[in-house]
Amino acid sequence: MKSRAIRWLALSFLALPLLVFSAFATSDNSVKLGTAGSYAVLAGSTVTNTGSSVLNGNLGVSPGCAVTGFPPGSVSGTINACNSAAAQAQRDLTTAYNAAMGLSRTATLTGKDLGGLVLTPGVYFFASSAQLTGTLTLNNLGNPNALFVFQIGSTLTTASNSSVIFSSSLTDPNVYWQVGSSATLGTTTSFQGNILAYQSITLNTGATIGCGSALAINGAVTLDSNVIGGGCNGKSTVPEPGTLGMLGTGLAILAGAARRRMRI
Repeated sequence: MKSRAIRWLALSFLALPLLVFSAFATSDNSVKLGTAGSYAVLAGSTVTNTGSSVLNGNLGVSPGCAVTGFPPGSVSGTINACNSAAAQAQRDLTTAYNAAMGLSRTATLTGKDLGGLVLTPGVYFFASSAQLTGTLTLNNLGNPNALFVFQIGSTLTTASNSSVIFSSSLTDPNVYWQVGSSATLGTTTSFQGNILAYQSITLNTGATIGCGSALAINGAVTLDSNVIGGGCNGKSTVPEPGTLGMLGTGLAILAGAARRRMRI
């Protein structure tokens, strides 16, 4: 009986590292972009560009068909205008938009400027508009797959030279801005995250979206010498010190149990 008990104990601790790694590697990623995830820009009516914008990903429009300003703008992927691929991306975008809107909120930030805040993973709610003046810092707690969702009732606006940054070197592709009407990024704003706008998105001169995209369901996406996408490079999944400690404890106990088993 004693030998059997030790064997079960050893097996239970053998499973512990697997469970911890699984918990670390996955997140409560309840927002799935589907085929829309391959798009740097997706619009409902038109995409208009001025200057040498660079889109790292696909460009699409549906049900509208108008795409202007490419060239001089460049697209690393495919341009899909009023075709079946763009229509499917719009359906997937709508599903993602509704999923983001339906998540349970972590905190309400209505009336607060995002500038100067440091936020950890969660769902942040604005009953009406959201404003960013200055720098918003996202602390993903060492998890490059942590989920950030911003539920915004009407408009999202950033002031010129504003920025969204990550507190560590790990970028995070799971940042979503669900915007009830339209989003406007001010001149030379450095932004992060996927903008899911019910109406339109405007990027003023020199604004960038590093790890993210500009996806509009019904309206236009308007660009002016912008860079979108290509910034999701932080893929490290090195466990935090606490996780390593748990793994070390589990493996040490497992080794001790195995040694005792060998003496029996």
